[in-house]
Amino acid sequence: MKKIFVFTSLALISVNLFAQQKQVFRDASQPMETRVNDLLHQLTLEEKISLLSYESKAVDRLGIPAYNWWNEALHGVARAGNATVFPQAIGMAASFNNDLLKECANAISTEARAKYNLASQSGNHFQYMGLTFWSPNINIFRDPRWGRGQETYGEDPFLTATMGTAFVQGIQGSDPLHLKASACAKHFAVHSGPESERHGFNAIVNEKDLRETYLYAFKKLVDANVESVMCAYNRVNGEPCCSGETLLHDILHKEWNFQGHVVTDCGALDDIYKSHKTYPTTVEVAAAAIKSGVDLECGGVLQNDVLKAIDQKLLTKEDVDSALAHILRTEIKLGFFNDAATSPYKTYEADSIANIYHRLLARTMAQQSMVLLKNNNNILPLDLKKYPQLMIVGPNASSLDALLGSYHGVSDHTVNFVEGIVNAVGVGTRVEYDMGCDYKDTTKFGGIWAAGNANLTIACLGLTPVYEGEEGDAFLSEYGADRKTLSLPPAHIAYLKALRKGTKNPIILVINAGSAVDVKEVEQYADAIVLAWYPGEEGGNALADILLGKVSPSGHLPVTFYTSIDELPAYNNYAMKGRTYRYFNGAVEYPFGFGMSYTKFDYTWITKPVVTKDSISFSLKIKNTGNYDGDEVAQVYIHYPQQNDMPLEELKAFKKLSLKINEEGIASFSIALSELKKWNDATNTWKLYSGNYSVVVGGNSTDEKLSASIIIK
Repeated sequence: MKKIFVFTSLALISVNLFAQQKQVFRDASQPMETRVNDLLHQLTLEEKISLLSYESKAVDRLGIPAYNWWNEALHGVARAGNATVFPQAIGMAASFNNDLLKECANAISTEARAKYNLASQSGNHFQYMGLTFWSPNINIFRDPRWGRGQETYGEDPFLTATMGTAFVQGIQGSDPLHLKASACAKHFAVHSGPESERHGFNAIVNEKDLRETYLYAFKKLVDANVESVMCAYNRVNGEPCCSGETLLHDILHKEWNFQGHVVTDCGALDDIYKSHKTYPTTVEVAAAAIKSGVDLECGGVLQNDVLKAIDQKLLTKEDVDSALAHILRTEIKLGFFNDAATSPYKTYEADSIANIYHRLLARTMAQQSMVLLKNNNNILPLDLKKYPQLMIVGPNASSLDALLGSYHGVSDHTVNFVEGIVNAVGVGTRVEYDMGCDYKDTTKFGGIWAAGNANLTIACLGLTPVYEGEEGDAFLSEYGADRKTLSLPPAHIAYLKALRKGTKNPIILVINAGSAVDVKEVEQYADAIVLAWYPGEEGGNALADILLGKVSPSGHLPVTFYTSIDELPAYNNYAMKGRTYRYFNGAVEYPFGFGMSYTKFDYTWITKPVVTKDSISFSLKIKNTGNYDGDEVAQVYIHYPQQNDMPLEELKAFKKLSLKINEEGIASFSIALSELKKWNDATNTWKLYSGNYSVVVGGNSTDEKLSASIIIK
């Protein structure tokens, strides 16, 4: 019996050793490709195909649980319970503070890790509880009618690339081999409405606009090692974004050498078959998608049809391995197959979620996102001794939607405008609130009599994400989630007029929106105007901080405010001519980069621009010459030689400085000459054109505080 026992024990040891040898993919000391290849050799073809969907199935025999890849973190962990809600992306872009955005993204990924740890400990693998985030949205906000423009960083490629890179770095961490979480650059590419047509739309764009505008930020994020790229619903010049050769195979993989994984937008492969009709069967769609460079699908076409495509000789097993390898590399970087006890993020739990520091970040970002558009007679910041009785009105004053924006999380610390102001002014100030109006009725109003009895009225009007947003989400939009006009809701305009007629006392207008609005329609009825965007959970506190002068406003517009949509090309026209500050030469209500402050800043050269072999270098001094501490955003624009198809000007650098009264700060810049290259259609390459250039520095795209001419030979 003893011999039998020894034999049995040895047999069990041998089996365990064999099993461990088969689990090389779990050995963190092994090289990445060794781990990937080991797992590829252990998986059956059917198992491999089951992993090509966002709803990756469990492989029980290898101890691999199911995993749902779909997660969102546009401005906080979304749709997964309590999480810090930062300002909507367009608002964070208005901060012109990429360092702050990076820190906010770092907080988001900390909360994501904590939620993932807690869910994993409970054996839960729900959607929105993973570590693979389909953010940021770096599409160019080329037209203010696009409802989803609020998800972007605005109309400028350089600003979008800078803010997008900061977000990716905050989400993913600094170690390229060990991801804190996975970020995704979307939607690749040439995707910015119309929302109602996105599933079958064909965006026609020339190579110059494609390269200089629509692909610029994507290239920068690929260079910054973004882990994932999401292909879009639409076609570009006839090719579906998720099966065409040009975008995925030729540019993303071959030209840019992208090393991460490609995921489809949700249902995009179904669109190719049903709406674009470029392939007669879903089997052919599956084959084309894999061959062009898709690795993961938000949908079920790959899981259902890849095996059929192999049987029909449209794909090979090696094609499947190639796609799956990209996915497995991401999972290995995230530590999915490692011992959880070895994770550097293992201690992140409930106290890492929505904590005091993260709320402080949300408040700071909301403060820096809000844009002061008007301030007659310097009525702001408010002197409560002069205005001890306040009236707060408007449907957005106590609205949760007006704070959250789209793709949001939920928070148990949300502070609306009424709450923020009441908390800030204290019990010695009389504050009254009335909803005042709704979004439809243009004749019946409230709060006007009460406003007449107050010293000052704060009117909170504008939009919410149910009036502008993504198809299916903005269910009250009259234009398929997009907007027909730049006007505020007619009921709000009528109410503001009635309010102005009903009181001679000052009115402060606070506007919520995710895009440009027609301020001229309402400007005459308000003494000061603050654009608050969708400012997140701390929006109420941040607004109060600005109104009462705790901080000076420092937000700047990441989009142009046009006088009318009639001045723009057709919405479905993707040519950049006549669009954005780079190509629009008409009069505007507010230029790109505009934003007022409570203080003033003087600019002087320290060293004027000097052209070297590779760059343009210069530095300047900025002094706060006003009566308040404040932040200034020094914006650097390049004016190009006069040639056909050149932009009128382009943002190529910016820096935000915090300066106390009479304090001086130094801003030093170095702009790579490669940033000035333009696409040459004749040679199909980038070219640095010789000629006279101007470097212009100021507080917005039309402000020229300093300028200098340079010659590039």
